[in-house]
Amino acid sequence: MTSTVYDVDTIQNWAARMSDSVMQRTPELKHKWEYDNGVIFKGMELVYELTQDHKYLDYIRTNMDFFIEEAGGIRGYTVDEYNIDHVNNGKLLFPLYRATGEERYRIAADLLRQQLMNHPRTSEGAFWHKQIYPYQIWLDGLYMGAPFYAEYIREFADIKDYSDVTQQFKLCYQHTRDPQTGLLYHAWDEKKEQPWCDPETGLSKNFWGRSIGWFVMALVDVLDILPEDHEDRDAIIQMLTETMEALMKVQDQESGVFYQVLNLPDAKGNYLESSASCMILYAVTKGLRKGYLPERYRVKMEQIRNGIIEEFITITEEGLINLNKTCQVAGLGGKDKRDGTYAYYISEPIICNDPKGIGAFILAMAEVELLNQPVK
Repeated sequence: MTSTVYDVDTIQNWAARMSDSVMQRTPELKHKWEYDNGVIFKGMELVYELTQDHKYLDYIRTNMDFFIEEAGGIRGYTVDEYNIDHVNNGKLLFPLYRATGEERYRIAADLLRQQLMNHPRTSEGAFWHKQIYPYQIWLDGLYMGAPFYAEYIREFADIKDYSDVTQQFKLCYQHTRDPQTGLLYHAWDEKKEQPWCDPETGLSKNFWGRSIGWFVMALVDVLDILPEDHEDRDAIIQMLTETMEALMKVQDQESGVFYQVLNLPDAKGNYLESSASCMILYAVTKGLRKGYLPERYRVKMEQIRNGIIEEFITITEEGLINLNKTCQVAGLGGKDKRDGTYAYYISEPIICNDPKGIGAFILAMAEVELLNQPVK
């Protein structure tokens, strides 16, 4: 099923080609209101901006319209579940509203904003990851909630106060950052009661690649929206630069990409993981393009890009793009009693064409194209 050898430097348009592969394989993504499809749609939104080909926007709209009802309700979604993951797809409501002017997209966005207004929080004001995971901050949640929250404020709020958005980052960073390595632990429990956490610090046990990937993607996306003169803008940029410095210290020097558990490359069973690598590439490339990261990161960007294509990408005989070696899912606690140990993180299934990985790949490769566009 896979292709013969190809040259990473001569094959271009990776973002569009992966988007086309998704549309051919799965004309409909209408199973559940799930965050991972939203990552694909955000990638396709960027491909639409690059190509101006309406098939990408049409694909997003067709699949989102399955959930967005005429009156603005969201099929399969309930506000009082208080799951931060369920906010992520709402990011697509803004471009759809701008493109069509249909009020139902704004009403749906209002519904998700209502969730954030009443979402349970830690004592300091950070959103719980989910109501079923009380008093817990997970890195994943920053990508799910913060960019939507910021864009809602910009587009629809009467008072453009972003301080609650930036506070989410500051609290997460304060509680999850390891001062020795600069890496961020996957999660923190304010109550220090969860079986997966250190009873002294409340921190989970490991540095999971994709969780930090979510965090750095959230940083660069919120910086798109945060006003230039906002008092916390420099702090958000500093989080990005510090976290990137830490990530580059654990980059695999041979392949250019990143491990499932970032800082344990030689541990038995650890493996190079595609979704984390794509997310980090997206943040590095966008950080370069926007001027948040210094020019010396361009070499790193090229190493990661080439490594992703060489390590994870195969092409079928039909010309469809496959993204391999993605961790299907990893979390903490819950019914499965996920304990956050190293053994746990390497035990989850490793699959091909996971939507989280595919979406991150599209986003990353679109950013590479934007960065490399000739200056007009």
